[in-house]
Amino acid sequence: MLTSELIEHILATVPNRTIGVLGDLFLDRYLDIDPALNEPSVETGLTAYQVVRVRAYPGAAGTVMNNLAALGVGRVVPVTSIGDDGEGYELRQALRALPCVDQNAILTDVSRRTPTYTKPMLGKEELNRLDIKNRARTPDAIQDDLIRRLSELWPTFDALLVLDQVSEEDCGVVTSRVRSAVAELAARDPSKFVLADSRERIGLFRNVCVKPNEREVETAWECGKDIAESVDILAGALREIGRAAFVTEGADGITLYMPEAGSIVIRDVPAYPVSGPIDVCGAGDSCSAGIACAKVSGATHEQAAAFGNLIASITVQQIGVTGTAPPPAVRARWREVSA
Repeated sequence: MLTSELIEHILATVPNRTIGVLGDLFLDRYLDIDPALNEPSVETGLTAYQVVRVRAYPGAAGTVMNNLAALGVGRVVPVTSIGDDGEGYELRQALRALPCVDQNAILTDVSRRTPTYTKPMLGKEELNRLDIKNRARTPDAIQDDLIRRLSELWPTFDALLVLDQVSEEDCGVVTSRVRSAVAELAARDPSKFVLADSRERIGLFRNVCVKPNEREVETAWECGKDIAESVDILAGALREIGRAAFVTEGADGITLYMPEAGSIVIRDVPAYPVSGPIDVCGAGDSCSAGIACAKVSGATHEQAAAFGNLIASITVQQIGVTGTAPPPAVRARWREVSA
C-alpha cells in the first residue's frame, strides 16, 4: 500500500496544506516531583511533595495539532473554546511553540475553565491525575460562535479533524449542535475529507469518516466483542453515517469498513511491527494526523490507513512522552520496515 515515492509525496505536499482541528483543547500539565526532597507537612503530617519542574503541553486536540506540526503541515487551525484563566494562558504559550498553528479561531470565554489534565510525576511514576473539565452545558452563545467560525473557515480547510474528548454530553466543544453543523457542511462538500474521533458518541456523526477503536464500536453499535461477526450491524450503521470507518485495533492495525453499493467493503491494513517497550499514549492521535496528511496528499483510504499505522509505530516507541513523527523519523522508520 505504501511506497517510498508515496511517502515522499505526502511529506512534500503537506507544507502546502491547511488542516482544521475542531474539538476539545486541553492543557497537559506535568509536575515533576523529586522524591529525595519529600518533607512532612507541619500542618497535616502528610508528605509534602516538592515540585522541581512544571511542564505544559497542548493536550487532547492539541496532541493531534502537535503531530500535524511535526509532520510538516503548513497551517493548522484549531476551532475551539478555552477559559480566560491561568491554564488558558499556559496553553496559548505552549501553542506558540508550534509556528504553523493559527490561534485566531480559539475562542476565550470568562464563563468557562480551560480543560486541564494535571499529572504529578513522582520520579518516573505518575500519581493520581487531577482533572479540570467543564461539567455544565456549553452556553448557546459559545456554540453559536464556534459554528460561525467553523463555517467561515470551512472553505480554507483541505481537511478537518474532529476531536470529541469530553465524556459529559454537550459540555465540550463538539455539542450536538456543532456536530450537526459539521454534518451539514460535509454534506454540501463531500469531496473534503473529514475524520471524527469521539470517546462516547462516535455513532452520532453523519457525512464524515469516523475513527473508533474496538471498544467504541462495541459501545456505539452493540456489535459484541467479535466485530467481524457483526458486519451487518456495522454496515447498517455506516450507511447512516455515510462514510468509511477506520477501526483501530492496536497491534493488529486498522480495519477499514467502506460502505459501497448497499454493502460493505472490508480491508485489513496491518500495523507495522514494533519491538521493545511501548507507550500507547497519544498513538491514536498520531494515527489520525497521519491519515489526514495522506488524504490531503491524494492518497486512497487504504494508503492513508497504512500511513497512519506507520506514524503510530513511531510514536509508540517514545516512552514517557506524547510522541511525534517528524519527516526524518518517518523516512528512517519506512527504511526499517520496508527492508
